[in-house]
Amino acid sequence: MAYENPGDGSLDYYPCRYGTSRLLFRGPRRDLGAPYCVTLGGTETYGKFVPEPYPALLESGSGLRVVNLGCVNAGIDVYLKDPEVLAIASKAQVTVVQVLGAQNQTNRFYAVHPRRNDRFLHATPILQTIFREVDFTEFNFTRHMLQTLQHVSSDKFEVVAEELRAAWVGRMRNLLTNLSCKTILLWLSKAPPPTPGRRADLSLDPLLIDTEMIAAVRSHATRYIEVVPSAEASSQGTKGMAFAELDRVAASGLPGPATHREVAEALAAELLRLS
Repeated sequence: MAYENPGDGSLDYYPCRYGTSRLLFRGPRRDLGAPYCVTLGGTETYGKFVPEPYPALLESGSGLRVVNLGCVNAGIDVYLKDPEVLAIASKAQVTVVQVLGAQNQTNRFYAVHPRRNDRFLHATPILQTIFREVDFTEFNFTRHMLQTLQHVSSDKFEVVAEELRAAWVGRMRNLLTNLSCKTILLWLSKAPPPTPGRRADLSLDPLLIDTEMIAAVRSHATRYIEVVPSAEASSQGTKGMAFAELDRVAASGLPGPATHREVAEALAAELLRLS
């Protein structure tokens, strides 16, 4: 195991489950018998490679109980298809919902794994007809598949991209309206949401999300907060993160402890106001 800060020790995520949900969350497991807040999101919310992710910092800084229900590589589907998690989040005083990418969702063109949403399962006959030259059995992950389709034909790929955007808007609205509690929609990225363009930029995260899509869903949340890491936080790179040497590239693409502190600071005052 390699660490940017020697002596930190092994990073234990204390994986746990809640109720009947089959999803594994980052622990330690929190008590749901007392008032609590919830964070829903992907790898950033889970806090992979980060000893104290922003949900933990929110709890220690605000004094509120915060239940981290972030999932690695999650899409919106992982929450919409889990009644137990939706029930837990709905009973929260406030639920923070991270803006997730549009690639990890089952749609008219392809299906993803119900719990590991980044896993590509199969293409539908429609997609196979549009991209007859592509062998879809070669793909295991959604991002790789989409990058290949765009490389084969950027024009035909835009048909797929538009389907993903429309599906994302509908499902994000569905998720927010199904949460019978106050909600904060959180944008967490290296840059603000981009304006819509003629060609999808698959180098940006959250993937395929733009300002029009955010505008279409933000009214369904109680609050909307954008967090773009400061230059100082970005310059920290992987400092303070814990990872195996083979995971260095993956870790470098994720927010480090300095960014998590900025997220917690941006959310704390609003969380206290709403709770």
